Amino acid sequence: MIDPVFRLVAPASALQGAPAGWAKELLSQGEMALAVDAGGLDGIDAVARALERPAVAVLRREPTGAATEATVREFAGGLALVWIAPAFGDTARTWARDRAPMTLLVEHDGALPDEERRRIERFVAILGRQAE
Repeated sequence: MIDPVFRLVAPASALQGAPAGWAKELLSQGEMALAVDAGGLDGIDAVARALERPAVAVLRREPTGAATEATVREFAGGLALVWIAPAFGDTARTWARDRAPMTLLVEHDGALPDEERRRIERFVAILGRQAE
């Protein structure tokens, strides 16, 4: 695998219902960690199968929203980030705005609508051009 250009953090439900191959193509330049949501292991399994991968990374669960945000910040490291979640706190928004690598926060609960997928695609395309 080539060095990733970005990291993606998303609940499994956000990737379900996407056109066939969408997530796989998106992740051709990135790494992903799934956040456990109401779909549990079945949701994670569905995403792994859609990606045609025998295994996928899962973000550890934390006792608070603040701790979850800290874990995502740690996972992002020095790479650009696409972060999909039902909601973001002020700390996450400030961090995303102020950090040097580009960060896209997508506030949505459930399967992503077409317009959000297109927004993510544009963001990743910009990252890809910058990496060339």
